[in-house]
Amino acid sequence: MRFLFSKYCLSLMSVSLLLSGCDTPSNTQTLPTVFADMVLRNGVVVTVDDGIGNVQGIAVAGHKIIAVGNNEEIGAYINADTQVIDLAGRMAMPGFIEGHGHFMSLGRSKQILDLTDITSWHQAVSRVAAAVDSAEPGEWIFGRGWHQDKWERVPEGAIDGVPLNNTLNLISPNNPVLLGHASGHAAFANDAALQAAGITDATADPDGGTILRAESGRATGLLRETAQRLVASAGAEYESRRSADEVERLKREQVFLASAEALANGVTSFQDAGADFATIDFFKQLEAEGALPIRLYVMVRGESNAEMEQLLPSYYMPAEENDFLTVRSIKRQLDGALGAHGAWLLAPYVDLPSTSGLVLESVEDIEETARLAVKYGYQVNTHAIGDRANRETLDLYQRAFASAQAADQELSANADQDLVQDLRWRVEHAQHIDPADVPRFGELGVIAAIQGVHSISDGPWVPSRLGDARTKLTSYPWRDLIDSGAVVANGTDVPVEGIDPIASYYASVSRMTNSGEKFYPEQAMTRVEALASYTINNAFAAFEEAHKGSLTPGKLADIVVLSQNILSVDEEQIPNTLVDMTIVAGQVRYQR
Repeated sequence: MRFLFSKYCLSLMSVSLLLSGCDTPSNTQTLPTVFADMVLRNGVVVTVDDGIGNVQGIAVAGHKIIAVGNNEEIGAYINADTQVIDLAGRMAMPGFIEGHGHFMSLGRSKQILDLTDITSWHQAVSRVAAAVDSAEPGEWIFGRGWHQDKWERVPEGAIDGVPLNNTLNLISPNNPVLLGHASGHAAFANDAALQAAGITDATADPDGGTILRAESGRATGLLRETAQRLVASAGAEYESRRSADEVERLKREQVFLASAEALANGVTSFQDAGADFATIDFFKQLEAEGALPIRLYVMVRGESNAEMEQLLPSYYMPAEENDFLTVRSIKRQLDGALGAHGAWLLAPYVDLPSTSGLVLESVEDIEETARLAVKYGYQVNTHAIGDRANRETLDLYQRAFASAQAADQELSANADQDLVQDLRWRVEHAQHIDPADVPRFGELGVIAAIQGVHSISDGPWVPSRLGDARTKLTSYPWRDLIDSGAVVANGTDVPVEGIDPIASYYASVSRMTNSGEKFYPEQAMTRVEALASYTINNAFAAFEEAHKGSLTPGKLADIVVLSQNILSVDEEQIPNTLVDMTIVAGQVRYQR
């Protein structure tokens, strides 16, 4: 795995090329055998290819890159029919690959109340009140994006930093309300929603979840982890009353909204962290119609081991020529989120010492999934945020690798290749890792699929959960992971965060939090490493480095044009970078 990392990521030798001028010699032919449909020239083309470095232009024919080089070399590919784009000194690079997000949830977040920008509980109540004014009695009201640690003040009478649902009950007595936490690991419901779900003060906590209660025993409205599914199921039952045509329309709208948001942010490929077989069937239908605007790498999620045993072989879809849908991985979830006190820790929470977090899916069940994944050639991507969850996941993977290797050795005499070669299993989030476990990522060949932007939005409040000493020791240790030989892939976890690669890139290199202080900056990535983490590393993490992740002739023409060079501009100016153009398969799909 270390060899693969050094081969596909930008080496230190290429840093000087990336930060210097653009007259790097290319490997293009002097006399082209085909003219280009599109040429971008007169810019800083960052190829993310060690053997090429920076160039001035790029030529595209159909959906592929056919040449990169200086202006003169690329000019030879132009004829009367070529679309010529003058970069005018701007930066062109491989399209951003969202390394971990929730595609349909992103689309749905555009259809419901957006609470991502609120700074107080009062604002949430006000937005619900406005929705109630235009709703029919009994109509459900959904929202998402609130985070109590980002409010200016804690509401009076709050429990664990979260208010009681009294105000929601006053303004919405007849409309069930369900408001998802920004992390997706908790939700807040009014009494009408609790009643619709059959939740009373006597309802027991489900496995892996908590119904928060006041001292009197009354349910406050906050539902942690699996407890939120009780109300979500009631909400889903309500929405299921829609006609099949309306359901189809809303799903297609979600795809359109999610794709539009991704393209506007320079994202050409999206690694979707969880879809069931029915949703994958829907994606298949859209791909057949040519109706997927961006490329999806989908992780199977929400299916039992018994169902996967039966169906995984028929859903296996590795990357092929100009593919817009790939299915070859499985998503599992061991613990919850730190903000909701659901991350599984080696020691109790500082601010809630009665718990060390929650186990959402058992190690034994995930271990069976791992067996199926090896059997059918699937990647395993396990959600692990707390240091205990990361250790348990690495232990589980190590056992699975040893078992698979033993079986492989028995069959190797008649096998064409090793069964366990290049598995590329991943830990999704990998946020808090005990120092003893950091080297194990590189040693085992396990990919750390992190989200840079989480560090700057969570940094101000993480010490309140872990304490300063544990935070420094375990939180977001990217530098240590990279130095120990691990592949680090990057993303946003959208809609937990906005799908903004520039924000996540800036977080990765600066560790500058929203409060204006740097969050243990010694763990920051270099700019070259951060760029690789959003391009070639993400491609590698999806078995797609032969097709995307660098602007190499023969690869897909997935390109983003930025307003400035994020490799050389002053660090504090990186967030001001704009996406000017997004190109997918040689077609301009977004232009500012």
